[in-house]
Amino acid sequence: MSLFSSLKNIRGLRLTENVPLANMTTFRIGGPCRLICEPESPEAAIELFRILPELNVPYALLGNGSNTLVSDKGFDGIVIRPVSGGAAERLFGSRIRAGAGMLVPSLACFARDQGLAGLAFAQGIPGSVGGGLTMNCGAYGANIADVCESVVCVRPGGEVHTFAGSECGFGYRESIFRHEQLYILEATFVLTEGDSSAIAEDMRTYAAKRSASQPLHMPSAGSVFKRPEGYFAGKLIEDAGLKGYRIGGAEVSEKHAGFIVNAGGATAADVIALIRHIQQTVYDRFGVWLEREVCILGDVENV
Repeated sequence: MSLFSSLKNIRGLRLTENVPLANMTTFRIGGPCRLICEPESPEAAIELFRILPELNVPYALLGNGSNTLVSDKGFDGIVIRPVSGGAAERLFGSRIRAGAGMLVPSLACFARDQGLAGLAFAQGIPGSVGGGLTMNCGAYGANIADVCESVVCVRPGGEVHTFAGSECGFGYRESIFRHEQLYILEATFVLTEGDSSAIAEDMRTYAAKRSASQPLHMPSAGSVFKRPEGYFAGKLIEDAGLKGYRIGGAEVSEKHAGFIVNAGGATAADVIALIRHIQQTVYDRFGVWLEREVCILGDVENV
């Protein structure tokens, strides 16, 4: 029985075969996926994860693909992603609940419109809520972990579990969701009362900073490397003379050396080769090994 046939009777589960994953990442790189599964409801996700262990097929979780490099070979398995969009709702007090498929900037705008402060930093982060929690996304000294109260997930086998924010293993670009196959359904955030106009002004300030310093007009996966203790990855790469360095279609951004951009026709092999070159060059020059932040999906050599 085909994968499609095994899952087609799950109500509220969108299935698409042989999808080019390049279209689902901000890098615009990557080969096809055997099957995309998009649960439209918690019930569909629960049923999918109940069945998954029986299928004996590799699967991976993907949000908005803003921090992911997909292999040129694609992924010979199932990619599970929440249906994008969705709405947030305000709960009692200063709490907000949002589904995993909602985009982080949309969540930040919802909070602003509610007069709730604490997410202005997130207005330009192009990931989904689920992906943002997985990577503990952050900017300008703030992280999504700072305001996360709880996360509701589905485990393999279909069990639903709620993690308190303190149980999520949040760290610098880290969480338990990076290491366990937990499908995030929704999360609750605790913010603080604020003034919508002041929050909007903060968001405009952050947007201007991003536009001035980041190559937003080119396909990329954001910051490629984690910030090494005591240093800034972009500064090390720039000081190593690598701004504009190119392998194939992958290029170290002229605007921000911490970004690798798809300058046209880049492959995952190009990006990986460039990552390795950057790591080795920076290590040889400064004795600092840059740790990759970008997630890899599919069959590639170790980076």
